[in-house]
Amino acid sequence: MKPRIRLTSGALFSCALLSCSPAIADINVGVVLSLTGPAASLGVPAKNAIDLLPRELGGEAIHYTVLDDASDTTQASRAFRRLVDEHKVDVILGTSVTPATLALVPIAHEKQVPLLSLAASAKIVEPMDPQRRWVFKVIQNENLMVAATVAHMKAQGIKTLGYIGFADAYGDSWLAETRRQAELAGIKLVAAERYVKTDTSVTAQTLKLLGARPDAILVAASGTPGALPQKSLRERGYPGGIYQTYGIANREFLRIAGKDAEGAVFAVGPVVVASQLDAANPIRAIATDLTQRYEAAYGKDSMSVFAANAWDASIVLQQALKAARDSAKPGTPEFRSALRDALEATRDVVTSQGISTISASDHVGYDARAAVMVQIKNGAWRYVQ
Repeated sequence: MKPRIRLTSGALFSCALLSCSPAIADINVGVVLSLTGPAASLGVPAKNAIDLLPRELGGEAIHYTVLDDASDTTQASRAFRRLVDEHKVDVILGTSVTPATLALVPIAHEKQVPLLSLAASAKIVEPMDPQRRWVFKVIQNENLMVAATVAHMKAQGIKTLGYIGFADAYGDSWLAETRRQAELAGIKLVAAERYVKTDTSVTAQTLKLLGARPDAILVAASGTPGALPQKSLRERGYPGGIYQTYGIANREFLRIAGKDAEGAVFAVGPVVVASQLDAANPIRAIATDLTQRYEAAYGKDSMSVFAANAWDASIVLQQALKAARDSAKPGTPEFRSALRDALEATRDVVTSQGISTISASDHVGYDARAAVMVQIKNGAWRYVQ
């Protein structure tokens, strides 16, 4: 019995013009995102980017099934299992935040389904072990972004640093890496405070930071909750520099933080300042193309690093899908295994945020080209390094 063939109109058009073979089987991609809850400002742009992705690959239909985890770790785990057990997906993209994504790592290993993380923490892919063997990430690890941030601090003559970040895995990773690299650079961490992303006030933490009188303060948070310390520090007259992380690189943060965001500096992927990159930079063309597509669909200045995270994951995934389909049929354990191997064989793939070369020991593959320093000026991102 021949396998069922389902082609999109685009695929049929291609076959009408070219000699092409019948599709082997549909490719099913599962997506878990935080479309509601505190992390919605991360998940919604990613969903928007996924809506722009191609639905066909060489004559085979690609189906995307998107589930909302409501910014909840338990719901993220349930969504992953549902996508595998009910929807029979070949690969999963997600989810939007680090704590929930960490919960998906052992399930990816259990189900033997590749997971492309849309959250940032290095803990998702490090240290490499049998569970993480099935997990990949086309988002910069903290060490790369902290290195760029600390280098900027040192160039500004900063000697003492305060820290406030999420009381979760994202905050843990940033605090540990910042402490390590700041010390090596001769910058003393004089205060470290934490908060929960659902908090409505960080007054107590702000007062402790002000009491320590640091030259600069790093806020390690993501999405709109990252605006809370930014506003609190400025409203209480903190005169020093405020650094953020790439977790706040969207328009919603700018809207919530308002005038208090002015002057904040952070390391982020080049896509945020695509038009400001050197014309010879190979990342510029990909980043500019994505920005133009996204803003044509969702409005001027709507582009977000969280949209780029989903788009870049797709760039790497589509290359791996091409390789995997040559050796196995989509929808089978053999195809999922071949896809995992193909992802690990990614070499010199240009995305909107860097150039990725993945290996058995490195499931990210980015180098220093994936980090630029950006400052918020007049409510916009400005490339400063």
